[in-house]
Amino acid sequence: MMTMQNPTYPFPGPLSPTTAATTTCSYPTVAFTTPPNYAARLSHLLTLKGFNPLWCPTLVTHPTPHSLKPYLSPPPTLESFSAIAFTSRAAITSLSTAIADFTEPLLSPHGHTFILAALGKDSELIVNDDSFIAKFCQNPNRIRVLVPPIATPSGLVHALGLGLGRRLMCLVPTVVGLDEPAVVPKFVKELEEKGWDPVRVSAYETRWKGRECVKELVEKCERGELGAVVFTSTAEVDGLLKSLREMVGWDWKMVRKTCPDLVVAAHGPVTAAGAESLGVKVDLVSDKFDSFDGVVNALALRFGQYDFQDCVFFATTGTDQNQAPSMTSDSLTVASKFNFNQPAVQVEDATSEELLRLRMATMLSNNLGSSVCFDRSGQL
Repeated sequence: MMTMQNPTYPFPGPLSPTTAATTTCSYPTVAFTTPPNYAARLSHLLTLKGFNPLWCPTLVTHPTPHSLKPYLSPPPTLESFSAIAFTSRAAITSLSTAIADFTEPLLSPHGHTFILAALGKDSELIVNDDSFIAKFCQNPNRIRVLVPPIATPSGLVHALGLGLGRRLMCLVPTVVGLDEPAVVPKFVKELEEKGWDPVRVSAYETRWKGRECVKELVEKCERGELGAVVFTSTAEVDGLLKSLREMVGWDWKMVRKTCPDLVVAAHGPVTAAGAESLGVKVDLVSDKFDSFDGVVNALALRFGQYDFQDCVFFATTGTDQNQAPSMTSDSLTVASKFNFNQPAVQVEDATSEELLRLRMATMLSNNLGSSVCFDRSGQL
């Protein structure tokens, strides 16, 4: 038996105590500023959680594969390196384009282990593409794909370990129209401190998209229709601030004044720190940032936003209004790990489905004065 506190979140809608009911909820608009190469996935995840996505890209990226070819050709030019570090999906795409024109592998079948290091879900572009590895070496055992458990540049440095003077190619962007964020210089410095010999190579351009990119965002702000904004990089924040200044003469304080309930969410601590350095206070940081699922799930918990329209919940009433939900051995063990009064980002072990059932059970109990519990099959 477990005693649970009444939640502070609003109940999503009235339920009949004797009949099955579906609940409906509002659909907050969430703006996001990511470049096109990440936009489709983030928009899809937001939609799945019941948000209205509003894409306001402040940056565009252009691959520059021609800038990579001098480091690859002719084979075995790449043999002087021991590793390649990708700081983004755009860098992987650019290299993939550059090596497509080569008919011979870039490395010989024999030699030291060659490391391809990438962050989070970006690594799927490498591990899910056999032709990518084959372009590097006929012997796949010579190639090691390194994905750090913590998906940050610093996490990548830690996973790479001591460099011992080895050369490492850093595929990074050339930033046009904005100041370069501190992320890449810090990454290079940390590599040097670990004994690597990093060679910075421009793999793509990141350009400010222009003043008009914030038009819809401003309009939503002025109408009080913007629930949240998601940033996935420091450069996006800088681009947004520049567009606001040039289009409507706003600074971030004006955004907060116009839209005081706006939730600012950052994809991971690096983006959050970059935003704060530019004067943008972050309200929500995803605790899992190897993919966009983390920040979207955190937003869903913050707004209490779930796919209720596809769920039917059956409720039974009890006689004691103070009776708490009963937890059997087959019920959710996540209850003991979750405090409704704590920020959503502190949830570590629960899946979204478990949290959905737990919260609905608690809200149903609170609303109906009943003892309510969902098992893992979703039944009450």
